[in-house]
Amino acid sequence: MKFTPIDPPRVFEVGFGEIIPMKDCARVALDPDEQVTFVTESGGEYDLARKSWGFYATPSLNGRLEKFNLRGVLVKNRLDRYFVLLVERGKEDLFQRYLEIESLAIVCWLDNTDRLKQLEESLNER
Repeated sequence: MKFTPIDPPRVFEVGFGEIIPMKDCARVALDPDEQVTFVTESGGEYDLARKSWGFYATPSLNGRLEKFNLRGVLVKNRLDRYFVLLVERGKEDLFQRYLEIESLAIVCWLDNTDRLKQLEESLNER
C-alpha cells in the first residue's frame, strides 16, 4: 500500500442544493489483495479491498456493514446517476435532510438479508 497525503488538500465544490466544499486529502494505492479500513467516531468500519480484477466497493451489505451499524442504500440523483451510500444507524434524519437538499431518490435499501433476497427474487422474475 502506498499512502500519499495531499497537503494542502485540493478543495472543490459538490452538491446541487447546498454547495459543500469537499477536501481531497490523500491518495491510497493498493496492490491486489490489500485492504484499507475507514472508521467512524462511533466505532463503525468501512473496508475497501482491491482484487486483481477491481475492487470490493463495500464489505458485505448484510454482514460487516450491518455489524458496524452502517446501512447500504441505492440512490438516484436528478441526472439519473446512481450511487451506493452508507448511512450510519441513528443518523437517518440527517440522511433524509441530505436527500431533500440534493433531490436524491431512494431506489432501495440494501441493508438486510430480507431486503436483499426480495431484490434478488424480483430481478430473477424478469
